[in-house]
Amino acid sequence: MYKQIVSKEKKIGVIGLGYVGLPIALEFAKKFSVIGFDINEKRVDLMKNKIDPSDEVPSEDFENKDILFTANAEDLKDAHFFVVAVPTPVDEHKVPNLTPVLSASKAIGKALKKGDYVIYESTVYPGCTEEDCLPILEEHSGLKLGKDFKIGYSPERINPGDKKNTIANITKIVSGSDEEALEEIYKTYASIITAGVYKAETIKVAEAAKVVENSQRDLNISFMNELSIIFEKMDISTHQVINAAGTKWNFLKFYPGLVGGHCIGVDPYYLTYKAKKLGYDPQVILSGRRINDQMPAYVAKKSIQLLIKKGKDPKNTKILVLGITFKENVSDIRNSKVVDLVRELNDYSVAVEVHDPYASDEELKKEFGFGLIDQINSDYDAVIVAVNHEQYREFDPAYFKSIMGTNPVLIDVKGIYNQQNLTGIEYWAL
Repeated sequence: MYKQIVSKEKKIGVIGLGYVGLPIALEFAKKFSVIGFDINEKRVDLMKNKIDPSDEVPSEDFENKDILFTANAEDLKDAHFFVVAVPTPVDEHKVPNLTPVLSASKAIGKALKKGDYVIYESTVYPGCTEEDCLPILEEHSGLKLGKDFKIGYSPERINPGDKKNTIANITKIVSGSDEEALEEIYKTYASIITAGVYKAETIKVAEAAKVVENSQRDLNISFMNELSIIFEKMDISTHQVINAAGTKWNFLKFYPGLVGGHCIGVDPYYLTYKAKKLGYDPQVILSGRRINDQMPAYVAKKSIQLLIKKGKDPKNTKILVLGITFKENVSDIRNSKVVDLVRELNDYSVAVEVHDPYASDEELKKEFGFGLIDQINSDYDAVIVAVNHEQYREFDPAYFKSIMGTNPVLIDVKGIYNQQNLTGIEYWAL
């Protein structure tokens, strides 16, 4: 397979062209012939015009690439090495929603031919590739694993907004359904990943590694969030404590914050879902999730308490929330916990305005029912800096005083300004 991909006798098909799939497709297209498929025709039309709908990939990265962008599933029949990079969210009950990955499996099954490879990159629970996706591939292709085609799993490690740790610069994990599959998948990815490729022993090991990576981060952040709640009662700065503890060589510096997005805030539920299916009720993982999920309500309550402390009636106050995306310097609003924060503030009958230089006003209104302001005003009772976008890091105490009235309140969720002289401002950080 690898030799035929190198000679462009066979093509790579990437299914799902979001924040994961598009960078992978373009990286492969530097050397190989690629078919980039997405069910969203509007997104595909933008990519045909060298525009990344996610605002992650600059237009110049589309130049000189051997890639066909398409929303026509029939075009997948020309591919032989399929890479699945569709979203794998959870529903309102925190149950994994496998619809996108199963739909992709069905589309690939209809295009699958003898000798083809299917590699999943979407986050799933251990066993999903072989137990849930494989039967669909076999059903819709009429082919059998091992005899007719091979599969693998290579967890995505894209970090949105990170211009340093790009796909080629992050070690890649690969796995395969047998030794031959592992070797061919390894060689294909190794040709574009300069940081190195790690061979996992089994597909399940690779699947588990993905959910563990983000579950570990989730737990570490939840620990810091719990500490921030405790230290608040002790009148201690959490950031000062972390800086002091960080002087020990083996202390890991994690910071409190709102944990959203489609990785850290989602992946643990895939692991706990599978564990429960097997009869084990996870304790530590779900405890961390509960703490992180409660943080928007905690920040909102603290904001209201500070307004009341300054003699203000919440019903007659106006709060500016800076940042609505799930993390800094990205446009992605999916599973943003700042949205939850805004809703919590609305429950207190506070007037809330939201500003974000990256997010789409149209998308925000469509998904969550409220929009963005274009211009920051100068009559706020409080400002909540919820996302540490690059632009917000440049703000200083004088600026905050200029956009707030008397007895100003500054809520610094990420602790960006904790080293500044904030005399005259009621300041609080997690």
